[in-house]
Amino acid sequence: MIKYCKNCVLPDSRPNLEIGADGICNACHSWSDKKEIIDWEARLKDFEKLVEHTKSKAVSWDCVIPVSGGKDSTWQVIKALEFGLKPLCVTWRTPARSALGQRNLDNLIGLGVDHIDVTINPDVEKRFTIETFKKAGSLAIPMHMAIFAIPLQMAIKFKIPLVLWGENSAMEYGGKGENTLGFKMTRDWLKTYGVTQGTLAQDWVSDDLSEKDLSAYYWPDDHELEEAGVTAAFLGWYLPWDPEETFRAAKEHGFEALSDKPLTGYYTYADVDDEFIITLHHWMKWYKFGFTRLWDNLSLEIRSGRMSRAQAIEIIKEKGDEYPKEEIDKFCVWAGMSEKEFLEIAQTFRNKDIWSEKSGSWVIDSFLIDEWNWS
Repeated sequence: MIKYCKNCVLPDSRPNLEIGADGICNACHSWSDKKEIIDWEARLKDFEKLVEHTKSKAVSWDCVIPVSGGKDSTWQVIKALEFGLKPLCVTWRTPARSALGQRNLDNLIGLGVDHIDVTINPDVEKRFTIETFKKAGSLAIPMHMAIFAIPLQMAIKFKIPLVLWGENSAMEYGGKGENTLGFKMTRDWLKTYGVTQGTLAQDWVSDDLSEKDLSAYYWPDDHELEEAGVTAAFLGWYLPWDPEETFRAAKEHGFEALSDKPLTGYYTYADVDDEFIITLHHWMKWYKFGFTRLWDNLSLEIRSGRMSRAQAIEIIKEKGDEYPKEEIDKFCVWAGMSEKEFLEIAQTFRNKDIWSEKSGSWVIDSFLIDEWNWS
């Protein structure tokens, strides 16, 4: 039976999330038990040392910053420039980049950075995305592989000593072990928290997708990074990470949010650069785990003290069904499949451990909200 954290709204069906004997999940404990006792002044000094070490080793750019143009990557660039780093910004170009996403990326580049926009062979990317959707119920495995692989590959190629990532999602959304607390991104972290269902690019090599086809998706291993003198670090380890703060800083530097409602989730300033992949990736959580992006975002608001659990539940109740009709239509046009075929594939990934069919509708027993329209 599904259980929910007593502090936030997340269920124990969420990957890497565990609810303790006190009824509180590990993500909430991570915030209350670890973030509140962090000595941020000491962390800042550690970052200043990292910056100086990086500058002493760099022969071209000081660091690689993976960017989408979103508020988080804009904030990363702002901070890097404030600390005197010369970054090379690298973007995996989504096949569904929005007009707003392009404007925000242009704005980020205009802050004063060099930038590389990497487009993977569209035919390979489409075939790979369809393959991962059919076999793993995820449209975002290729996206996440590319987002992590390309900046690391660039750092090795150009001998850039630092790759500066944003937050450690294992700390923000639930994780355990050393990966949750570390400042480094390692191969083990990528396999566990890189949102690829524990797969590597080589696991997807087939008669239809060769190693060469998938070369842009290959993650360098820890030894390769060490040999090249590259450190992959989380900026959120050194500086306090909060979505409202990163948005405020990004907005002051020209970042645009959506003007009306979120594309997915709670925030109008998040996930704004892509027209369908991110939204459908998060929507599939409903089939697999019984929650959506909205629940993740609201849980962050609860932990930050900006919202009560009762308020979050009311928002979920008011939001109701989040069926992303427009995004499904866009994906189906891009992928060359019908909505019926899309839904048939999605249905194969419905988690029968939490879903059951009653009176012609799929329902979740012991759901967070008693009165829910399952039709």
